[in-house]
Amino acid sequence: MNKKIVVIGGGAAGMMAALSAAEQGAQVTLLEPNERLGKKLNITGKGRCNVTNNTDIEGLLANIPCNGKFLYSAFNRFNSADTMNFFEKLGVQLKTERGNRVFPVSDSAFDISAALERRLKALKVQVLRDRASALKIEDGAVCGVVGERGRYSAQAVVLATGGVSYPATGSTGDGYRMAAQLGHEIVPPHGSLVPLVSEDEACRQMQGLALKNVELTVLNRKGKAIFREFGEMLFTHFGVSGPLVLSASAHLRNWEKETYRLSIDLKPALDEQKLESRILRDLGEAPNRSVERIFSGLVPHSMVPVILNRLGMDPQQQANAVTREQRRALVQLLKHFPMPVTGPRPVAEAIITSGGVKVGQVQPATMASKLVQGLYFAGEILDVDAYTGGFNLQIAWATGHCAGVSAAEE
Repeated sequence: MNKKIVVIGGGAAGMMAALSAAEQGAQVTLLEPNERLGKKLNITGKGRCNVTNNTDIEGLLANIPCNGKFLYSAFNRFNSADTMNFFEKLGVQLKTERGNRVFPVSDSAFDISAALERRLKALKVQVLRDRASALKIEDGAVCGVVGERGRYSAQAVVLATGGVSYPATGSTGDGYRMAAQLGHEIVPPHGSLVPLVSEDEACRQMQGLALKNVELTVLNRKGKAIFREFGEMLFTHFGVSGPLVLSASAHLRNWEKETYRLSIDLKPALDEQKLESRILRDLGEAPNRSVERIFSGLVPHSMVPVILNRLGMDPQQQANAVTREQRRALVQLLKHFPMPVTGPRPVAEAIITSGGVKVGQVQPATMASKLVQGLYFAGEILDVDAYTGGFNLQIAWATGHCAGVSAAEE
């Protein structure tokens, strides 16, 4: 008789768990309250879906700051190459971009979710629109799931309900509650890959300004650089956001004890000497022009008043009146534009949830609960998270595959 398995959650990890179990011959029911599967998957990577990162296991683990070692077995069973082979066999052509980031050639996340849905259908996985509310336990083992619309008997259950980031996609924290009811410890969830708050009035003044081709450095209280990367960022009414800031936020894990500040290199292609030569040339070419107009050629328009204010310069000061000290101060500001930050935005605005089911209570080789027989975990519900670049989705695929196969076989 085919083993009956219920997978709770139709995101990346849940779909992978369901089809992996079905491939082993299990009779699988997938519960998902949303009208369609993969709702969060379809908006990842700005709708392009960064499927995985084309690197080896060591490369994956180096980009997982939280409980990476726990994932070693799962990655051994299903690594980045396996993910790429899996989707290409389903007819999705892939490409590798800068930083080994893997995307569909079509640049459409819907191609990934559609391929998964086709595979679920081919394997006769029963997909039901229902929200699970509790797990049924008999003699220390899972025996079923109670949903809002029905009850489902099961010999194994995979919890793949996600975290609490992006609640509009269905991430409501239900899985944490169900796991906690069964004795699992939940590491308090907080945002990872999240915008940062700054009380610097300059952010409000430059709201909406996107900086491209800048280098962002994050320094801790001792002035040690803990993150440095080149790319894009954005000023907002609350602080800063954009790809660079989201990536940086995953490195800032100690807000209770630590203070952080940002330093932005607005001209990373020029060293200080070359930048000063460029400024000297600009000033010399228009000696009677105001510094306000000259600075507009150096930085975006909405940034000019902020630069002038920080330098304490009169916007109407003529170029030929700029002193050597002012020129050098400008160079320092353009190469090390400071921005204090006070903390992350709320977890609901984060791309990924850090925290979740404590991994010490989960078998790393199978994703099985150490407390409840027949219970498995997959994806963001676990206390694991990674930096940007396809690593978080690789965690979803690997843990989903591991949980699904194990649930069917054990």
